[in-house]
Amino acid sequence: MSDIVIIDDNPDNLNLLAGILREHEYRVRMATSPRLALLAVRKAPPDLILLDISMPEMDGYEVCRQLKADAETSEIPVIFLSAYDAPFDKVKAFQAGGVDYVTKPFQAVEVMARIENQLKLSRLQHELVRQNVELKRKNEELIAAYRDRDEHKRVKEELAVENLHLHEVIKSEAEFGDIISGYAASMKRVLQKVGQVAGTDSTVLITGETGTGKELIARAIHDLSRRKDQVLVKVNCAALPSGLIESELFGHEKGAFTGAISRKLGRFELADRGTIFLDEIGDLPLDLQAKLLRVLQDGEFERLGGTQTIRVNARVIAATNRDLERAIREEKYRPDLFYRLNVFPIHLPPLRERTEDIPVLIQYFAIKYGKQMGKTIESIAPPAMEALAAYGWPGNVRELENLIERAVIISQGPDLDLGEWLPGPAAAPQAARIETLEESERAHIRQALEATGWRVSGPQGAAALLGMKPTTLEARMNKLGVRRSMS
Repeated sequence: MSDIVIIDDNPDNLNLLAGILREHEYRVRMATSPRLALLAVRKAPPDLILLDISMPEMDGYEVCRQLKADAETSEIPVIFLSAYDAPFDKVKAFQAGGVDYVTKPFQAVEVMARIENQLKLSRLQHELVRQNVELKRKNEELIAAYRDRDEHKRVKEELAVENLHLHEVIKSEAEFGDIISGYAASMKRVLQKVGQVAGTDSTVLITGETGTGKELIARAIHDLSRRKDQVLVKVNCAALPSGLIESELFGHEKGAFTGAISRKLGRFELADRGTIFLDEIGDLPLDLQAKLLRVLQDGEFERLGGTQTIRVNARVIAATNRDLERAIREEKYRPDLFYRLNVFPIHLPPLRERTEDIPVLIQYFAIKYGKQMGKTIESIAPPAMEALAAYGWPGNVRELENLIERAVIISQGPDLDLGEWLPGPAAAPQAARIETLEESERAHIRQALEATGWRVSGPQGAAALLGMKPTTLEARMNKLGVRRSMS
């Protein structure tokens, strides 16, 4: 049971938060005096601190700074809770050492999601240390006990896969704070649905355009579920070559095909007792849809090249930007698989239908990337804000985030500088020409390269901006014929 300390000079706020936390079976300690709270925290460090900002004795910023300066309390995650909603206040909170910032009045489901995400991230980091120690110990035991090189190699590789997967889980969990609900009623309904389904083991199908945040919603469901202490395994069905999808999902035995030099555990096995997130499920080939249907119905499968039936207990969350009902009519998707996936549908609205959230998102991303780059962004010119609000955002939140990151990179002062790129109003849907996927990808890659001076690699290169490896970006550039003009 995790121990949480709440520091707030308002008894009503303390009692409200304490009631919510105790309903979720957390141990709660409360303090109205920051100085007394610091003494109590140093004497018995909690797992997490909820900290108000405006207090007469000492403000929350100073409390957080003192906590981070003490080796005994520096690793305790601090979440600020405040009625202040200005970018300046949030920047100060992150600079003081806070890991998250929630604005009052808040929704209980949002506060609990953020608390549980930070607690889980801390547990996973400790587990990573333990796994590294265990990996070293087992390797030493195998070297001493086994002369069978094949067996030694197999066990070592399995441990390495599990350790690597834990790294991936930690990396993905650290991004959970990017769910920003803002003011749009449509997104508040989405979060309400997340709260309704999270506590069950029901299969969830998340639909929405590219860039709307489907993966973040999947992580939120997992983090609020009974499986939150287990792994969340992600599979991007569109990114895997068709010949490797079955092996990735269900694993293979040694010798199952050319290059299968040892047994490999599939993603479903890794997700046993946890959650598996099948992203872009609409791209799954027809010949694998039947095998996936069997796992959903019976929880069992065989590895590629194997005869042993393997049973798993993994909760399935799927996501797609495709119209699966249309794919069924075109006989490109199995209707029985669709009905099995569509137990609890959640549809994410595109950004153009939640424009009231654009200023909130801009503020959040400016603070996020400003903190990463050591910059303080305090404002954006009204004409620029109007232009951003009027733009159609075909790439949705992901496109907006990339734009703000680029703007923070080139900004030299406290004002957000959009540079030479300023979007115009969205064209009417009936007048717009729909680009092909290749045209859209080519334009997006070129835009990223131009924003980075055609630098592919490095922390400020186009590959980092697009969230992919430099070698992957170079391969896509070659395929799409993206070349720098010499004129």
